[in-house]
Amino acid sequence: MNQDYIQPDNWSIIEEGFDADRVKSSESLFSIGNGAMGQRANFEEKYTGATFQGSYIAGVYYPDKTRVGWWKNGYPEYFAKVLNAPNWIGINIEINGEQLDLNTCIAIVDFRRELNMKEGWLSRSFTATLPNKLEVAIKATRFLSLDIDEVGAIDYQITPLNGEATIQFQPYLDAGITNEDTNWDDQFWDTLKVSSEGERAFIEAKTMKTGFHTCAFMESSVFVNNEKQDQKPEIDKRANTIAFSYTVSVLANQTASIHKFGGYTVDRNHDRDELVSGAKKVLETATELGFHGLLANQKEAWSKIWEMSDITIDGDVRAQQGIRFNIFQLNQTYLGKDSTLNIGPKGFTGEKYGGSTYWDTEAYCIPFYMATKDQKVARSLLKYRYNHLEKAIENAGKLGFKNGAALYPMVTMNGEECHNEWEITFEEIHRNGAIAFAIFNYYRYTGDFSYIPEMGLEVLIGIARFWQQRATFSTEKNQYVILGVTGPNEYENNINNNFYTNYLAKWCIDYALENIEKVKEGYHEDYLRITGKTKITHEELDHWKKVADNMYFPYSEEHQVYLQQDGFLDKELITVADLPKADRPINQKWSWDRILRSPYIKQADTLQGFYFFEDQFSTEELKRHFDFYEPFTVHESSLSPCVHSIQAAKLGQMDQAYTFYLRTSRLDLDDYNKEVEEGLHITSMAGTWMSIVEGFGGMRVKNDTLHFEPRIPKEWDAYSFKVNFRDQILKVNVSQTETTFELEGNTDLNIQVNNNSVTVSPNNLVKI
Repeated sequence: MNQDYIQPDNWSIIEEGFDADRVKSSESLFSIGNGAMGQRANFEEKYTGATFQGSYIAGVYYPDKTRVGWWKNGYPEYFAKVLNAPNWIGINIEINGEQLDLNTCIAIVDFRRELNMKEGWLSRSFTATLPNKLEVAIKATRFLSLDIDEVGAIDYQITPLNGEATIQFQPYLDAGITNEDTNWDDQFWDTLKVSSEGERAFIEAKTMKTGFHTCAFMESSVFVNNEKQDQKPEIDKRANTIAFSYTVSVLANQTASIHKFGGYTVDRNHDRDELVSGAKKVLETATELGFHGLLANQKEAWSKIWEMSDITIDGDVRAQQGIRFNIFQLNQTYLGKDSTLNIGPKGFTGEKYGGSTYWDTEAYCIPFYMATKDQKVARSLLKYRYNHLEKAIENAGKLGFKNGAALYPMVTMNGEECHNEWEITFEEIHRNGAIAFAIFNYYRYTGDFSYIPEMGLEVLIGIARFWQQRATFSTEKNQYVILGVTGPNEYENNINNNFYTNYLAKWCIDYALENIEKVKEGYHEDYLRITGKTKITHEELDHWKKVADNMYFPYSEEHQVYLQQDGFLDKELITVADLPKADRPINQKWSWDRILRSPYIKQADTLQGFYFFEDQFSTEELKRHFDFYEPFTVHESSLSPCVHSIQAAKLGQMDQAYTFYLRTSRLDLDDYNKEVEEGLHITSMAGTWMSIVEGFGGMRVKNDTLHFEPRIPKEWDAYSFKVNFRDQILKVNVSQTETTFELEGNTDLNIQVNNNSVTVSPNNLVKI
C-alpha cells in the first residue's frame, strides 16, 4: 500500500492527526526552501521521537573521504556531502516547568500541518495535554523569505486552555550538528565564535576541508496577546550553541507568542570579515518589516511565480495537488538567481545522493526553467557546465582519456567527479550526452545560437572526443561498439552496447561536427579562437565521423526492436504483471545479483532515447518499443514514469498516460518507492511538468515553431499551462471539447495545432 494520509487539496499539502511513525516522511513532504537555503519540516520545539534533522545552505558542502572495501584506480577521492547546517529554527519550550515534547505528551488532538503552496508558508497546530495535565493549544507558522533570501521567520503561539501558565521560550542556535550520513564520522563544522548583542545572537562557523565560512543568526521578541514584552533575555552561551530565555505568565485562553527571525550569511556572498555585519543588516530589514510584513511580501513573491508557472487542472483534486507540489518544490530549490548553483536531486529536503548536480538537470529540468522563467535562467545552467569544462577534462584524464576529451561527472559540486560506486562513476557515461542534448534543446527552444560559439562548442568538442575514444572497433562486427556501461536503467550493470548510450554517442559526435561547420561559416573569430584552443585537426574530425557513421546498435529482427543491450534477450522475460506484489520494490526485497539477472527495468532506457530523439523515429517504431519494454519496467527510479506518460500520450494510450502522470506527480506524496523520509525527488518533478506540457499538451518545437497535439484524460474537465516562448507568453487551455490559445505580447505568434497552421494575436482568444 502507498501512503495516503495527505489530504487532497488544490493549493495545500495537509496532514491531519499526529502519528509518530510518519514524522520523518512529513519532515520531507513539508520541507521549505527559497533557492538560497532550505530545511526539512522539523519541529521548532524539542522532539525526542524519531526525527531527521536537516537545514541546508545552497552551495555549501563537505568532501567526505571515499570509503570502499577495494580501491580501484580512478576512484574519486571524496563523496560530496550536502551539509546539515547549523540549526536556527529551534525553540525549546517549558510550560509550568514541563518540557513541551510531542513524544511525551499524554494526548495530542486536532494536530494539523499545512504547507500552503500558493503563499509559501508552513504551519502546524495542535492541542496537547502535558504530563502535568495542562492543556495547551499551539500554532506555529514559518517561511523562508523569497525577497530577502538569507532570512526565515517563525511565529510560535501558545495558549493554555485549562489553567494559567508560566511559559519559558528558549530560542537557540546550534552549530553542534551532524549529518545522518558520514563515511568516517568526521566533524564537518568548526565553530569559530559564538556571540550576542541585545536580542540577537550569532554563531560563526566554517566547514572542514572546504573552508566555507558562515554565520548563523537569530533575533527574537515575545508577545502576550500580540503586545510586545520589554524583556531582556537570559543568555546561555556554550562552545557550539547559544540560547536566550524569556519567561512570561498568561491566564487561561491568553496567548503568549514568540517571533523569531534567523538564517545564514555565507562567504559565497559576503567578505568573511563582514558575515556578522551582513547578518545584522538582514535582521534590521526583517525586524523593521516584522513577521506579518515579511509574510505579506512572501505572498506577493509567490503570486508572481505562480502567475507564470502554474498548471491548473479542473475536476481532479489529487492530480492538481500533485502538479502544484512539484512546481512549488522546483521553485523552492532553484530560482536561477545564482549561476554557480544547480538543482540537486533532493534539493533542500535530505542528504541522500550528495552533490548538487546530476544529469537530471540537463535531461529534465532545463525544459521547465526555459518555459516558466526568462531564458537567461536556462543559459545560466548551461554556463555552469561550461565553467566546469576543465574539470570534466581532468575527470576524463583520470580514467586514461587524452587530448581534451571531457567526461562530465555523475555527481558533482565543483565540476569534479565525487560519486564512488563503480558501476555509476565509471560506467554510467550516458550523462555526458545529456549535457550536449541540453545545448541542442536550449537552441531549439530559444533560438539563441550565441551560446554555442561563446561557450557551447568547446563543451561539444570535449564530449565528442570522449565518445570517439570510448568506442572500440569490433573486427567481428566491423562496427564500433561501446563496452562495459550502465545505462539509465541501473538494474543492468557492466553491459555491452546499451542502445541509449550508443545512440547518444553517435548523435553527440554528429552534433559537434555540425556545429563546428556552423561556427566556421558564421562566427569566424570564435572559430579561430576555439580551434586554436582545442587544436582540432581535419584528421581528428574524420576519425570522429568514421566512429559515428559506423556505430553498432543491437537489434532484434524477431521483435523488431532495438535491444536495451546485447544480452537482453538472454534473460528470462517474465513481465512485471507476473511479479508477486510482495517482491516490490525489488531494490528493497531482492539481492543485487538477482536484480542484475532479471529483465526488470528501473527506468526508461531505450525509451529515453526515443524521447530525446523522437523526430528520428516513426510513431510506429515508438509504439513497438513502448509496448515491448513497458511491461518489464518497475519504475523504481523517480525519472521513469514521466517519460512513459509523455510517450503513452503521444500514442493515444490515455489511460496509461494518466496512470503514469499520477505516479510521477504523486511519487513523493504517496511514497510509491517507500523512501520519502530520506527526502523528495526534486529533479524528477520537472519531468512531471513535462508530462502535462509535452505529454497531454503535445508541445514540441520544430523549425522554430511551437507545435501542439492536445489531449486530455477522461478524468479531467480541463487543464491549462503557460509557456514563455522567445519572450512571448502563450497560455494554453484544453477542455474535453476545445483548446484555446491566448497570447501576451505585441506581435502575432504562428503555431501548429494538430499539424494545422494557426496564428495567435495578442489578447485575442483563439479556439480550436
